[in-house]
Amino acid sequence: MAATFRYDDGMTQTPAAAGRVAFLKTVPPGELMIHEIYRSLQGESTYAGLPCVFVRTTGCSLRCSWCDTPHAFNRGERMPREEVLAQALAFDTPLVEVTGGEPLEQPDVIPLLAELADAGRTVLLETSGALDISQVDRRVHVIMDLKCPDSGECDRNLWANLDHLKPTDEIKFVIASARDWQWAERTIREHRLDERFRVLVSGVYGLNLADLAAWVLASKLNVRMQLQMHKYIWDPTARGV
Repeated sequence: MAATFRYDDGMTQTPAAAGRVAFLKTVPPGELMIHEIYRSLQGESTYAGLPCVFVRTTGCSLRCSWCDTPHAFNRGERMPREEVLAQALAFDTPLVEVTGGEPLEQPDVIPLLAELADAGRTVLLETSGALDISQVDRRVHVIMDLKCPDSGECDRNLWANLDHLKPTDEIKFVIASARDWQWAERTIREHRLDERFRVLVSGVYGLNLADLAAWVLASKLNVRMQLQMHKYIWDPTARGV
């Protein structure tokens, strides 16, 4: 069995995965490594189309094959948490999403989420599903991936997270192939996910969306097919949108 490292949040990772975020250990308490903060339209989830402030953190121990934010793996600047909060609130926008990278790689994201909620914002957390969500403030709307086989990270799904989600939280499956859809359909049925949570299925950009629509309809599952709206409005490689 491969050796593992244990981080302060209790999540174990293989040496390769731990090494990808080792630089975050140099960030002192009270600070965050931030890639960007900007305002745009929410492109996914049941909040799609709404103006939203995005706080994108740096660092992720996963390497999904279809990842569209590799620029956030290790590029960012250290900022005091109170400055991150101030910048997010300065946009005067009711909806704020903390995303990444993987936000939960950084311990100070947990209090940041609570502080955003304290300020009266509707707070979304976009997370890979590979790290423990049990400490996330219950006011936060969690959007959690379950990684399908073609992502290359299916074995990182932390199934215990299902016990910490609320009925109003969302589970997202990113579908890159028929194999991914078949895995997602089995998983949804096995765990009755569409009865317990809001379930999203999102095609990797370039997937034949008519195929995905047909699979969803044939399944008769109570799931929502979604598009990455921002990739159809702007250049799909554009950043800060």
